Amino acid sequence: MGEDWLIMTATALGAAIAAGTIDPRDLAEAFLAAVARHPHGPAIYARATPERARAEAAAAADRARAGLRRGPLDGVPLAWKDLFDTAGIATEGGSALLAGRIPGRDAAVVGAATRAGLVCLGKTHLSELAFSGLGINPVTATAPNVHDPALAPGGSSSGSAVAVAFGLAPAAIGSDTAGSGRIPAAWNDLVGLKTTHGLLSLDGALPLRPGFDTVGPITRTVEDAALLLAALGGPAVDLAGAGLHRVRLLVVDEPAALPARDVPQAAFEAALARLAAAGARIDRGPLAAVAPTLALFPVVAAGEAYAIWREAIEANPDAMFAPIRDRFRAGGAIAAADHVAGLRALDLQRRAWRDATAGHDAVLLPTTANLPPKVAELLADPARYAAENLLALRNPTLANLLGLCALTLPTGTPACGLMLMAAGGGDARLLRLGRAAERALG
Repeated sequence: MGEDWLIMTATALGAAIAAGTIDPRDLAEAFLAAVARHPHGPAIYARATPERARAEAAAAADRARAGLRRGPLDGVPLAWKDLFDTAGIATEGGSALLAGRIPGRDAAVVGAATRAGLVCLGKTHLSELAFSGLGINPVTATAPNVHDPALAPGGSSSGSAVAVAFGLAPAAIGSDTAGSGRIPAAWNDLVGLKTTHGLLSLDGALPLRPGFDTVGPITRTVEDAALLLAALGGPAVDLAGAGLHRVRLLVVDEPAALPARDVPQAAFEAALARLAAAGARIDRGPLAAVAPTLALFPVVAAGEAYAIWREAIEANPDAMFAPIRDRFRAGGAIAAADHVAGLRALDLQRRAWRDATAGHDAVLLPTTANLPPKVAELLADPARYAAENLLALRNPTLANLLGLCALTLPTGTPACGLMLMAAGGGDARLLRLGRAAERALG
């Protein structure tokens, strides 16, 4: 029975706990044992937290027996990206610069999940200081892609996605600054939600670019993502009756600005056909805001990241993975005047985007324009590493820059995701749309 639990959704596990057919203590032990025996366990989990998991599972079991469960996910295990603080447990951000860092209290979202009854299984590996879309980390560990361990897992929330994909957690929490949650979700055939900036607290999360950082769940289903959003402090979402009839979707038809490789593009087109067959109206057209918005990313974000981490980086630069260290340092060349001018220009692009998309429920793109490349080839060729990283980040970055919420869904083609982007603050509506699209995609 324990083996079956490893492939169940978080929602189904919560329902079984409510029905009395699963004891949260047994469930926690099943996942802890799976992590301990998995050949890639050490490359996925930076550290398991068995003492905390057992204590939280025992409390959940007591509540279940007393009929006092705190919510539909009370007693369900959860994995955390190792940039969310956990009291008395190391939080090192995938970097030797933070080795031995032990916070004294939980991050706000960790506390919220704990109060909702979720059980902390452990902390997962990530790109160093969350500054890469590829998920490669020679400093700590590179999590294996579920399709082939030789492939990049996607980042920066690499271990969080891979833990779910391999059945080592029913769900996980990542962060998303420029696609960091959606890229690994897409490359491992999962659901990834990028919440509206500010919807969930960043208190106690290691920062990268606070103006763009967001928290989001990585799950097997949209229903799981919706329940986790509520557990983390977001709104409750009613998915009942979600459908695609009378839904208007916009596909960005701008190949010069957003070229995609053959397999992701074919998967995207096939997914669009299924959405149309389920009743969605799909329009195509260029959006003038795309190219100028993407051009602003290094100006408005890179300097902020380097300003936050400069002191730690320059105190021990040789301890870092060189491509990520050098990417941080590039932010030092951004003048303050250029940064401020970029933010002003970005505000104009956000207005232009809102005007151009106001008549549609969501804008659609392939989550990434590329498939996961081979880790060894990227490590052997810094130029290719940089190029593939930027290509992976390009499409999802739009949502962060424009202040949108976004959701990636599996298309049925391995490592190819369909991304839906909606206006900021529309997370609940986006999840309803995502549930309907998920059904249509099968």
